[in-house]
Amino acid sequence: MNQLQRRSFLAALALSSSSFATTAAASEYPGRTIELVVPFQAGGGTDAVARSFSVAAQRSFPKGIVVINKAGASGGIGWNYMMNAKPDGYTLGVVTVEMVILPHLNLFNRNYSDVTPIAQLNADPASIVVRTDSPYKTLDDFIAAARKEPGKFSMGTAGNGSIYDIAAAAFEEKTGLQFNRIPYQGAAPSILSLLSSQIDAVTASPGEVATYVAAGKLRILGVMAEKRLSEFKDVPTMKEKNIDVVIGTWRGIMGPKGLPPHVVRMLKTSVAEIVKDPEFQTTLKKLNLGFVYADDEGFKTVMERDNEIFRKLIPRLKIATN
Repeated sequence: MNQLQRRSFLAALALSSSSFATTAAASEYPGRTIELVVPFQAGGGTDAVARSFSVAAQRSFPKGIVVINKAGASGGIGWNYMMNAKPDGYTLGVVTVEMVILPHLNLFNRNYSDVTPIAQLNADPASIVVRTDSPYKTLDDFIAAARKEPGKFSMGTAGNGSIYDIAAAAFEEKTGLQFNRIPYQGAAPSILSLLSSQIDAVTASPGEVATYVAAGKLRILGVMAEKRLSEFKDVPTMKEKNIDVVIGTWRGIMGPKGLPPHVVRMLKTSVAEIVKDPEFQTTLKKLNLGFVYADDEGFKTVMERDNEIFRKLIPRLKIATN
């Protein structure tokens, strides 16, 4: 074998080995438990979506998907953990609309282009919620009282720059009201503070307060949706009250940038089947969480659209950044 033939043989061998390694890796994934990072505290809507998904995923992922909560910085701590993980498909994250909000507030130095989208699973509007023992029986009552005492009413949110902070600020802008917005590390702790009478109201998704509404402890005054929700037919939209605010969250699965193509293909295919699971859809419905599915390209389009919306909206709002 001459030198040229030897080089050709080695090149072919290397290509063959690489192809074999890729095929082997594809057949081995997932070979162990996958971490699904939730960037908020347990108990909120994002956590509920993640845990419902992990249960439904057992058939597709025999080694299991374990949910871990890494709260803080309106999602930034958990997302940084996921983004900095080895891009091998064993660390994924639940990404929410804050991914396209925080960069415009200089609260997060990365954005949706730094992750690999897999699928959108959910979308929910924001709402304004009070205790049932409060004197505010309607949205009109609440607005009238807040107008009399600017800055007195405390409004809990899921954190500075969170979608519910944006929702509260947008509500202020459209009504001319002023609230004392109190940031928490997620919607769940803000709702607990409302229940314990530490604050006057919260902005949250209807699904996150549905259990307490059913128990007669909380009341939803209005939703920031295009139309009334079938689960809460008696609750008016803001538009019905001539308040032009339509705003809410979405949630989906993503991984670090640079996931191998065979991992992305496997995850896309599996997630598309998992979301069809009747138990998954039934669980979301019971939790009053809206099921909205989009594949990786569709999810990317949603993020691009909302990134442009918040790029224009945020400069007009009074959002704290510390």
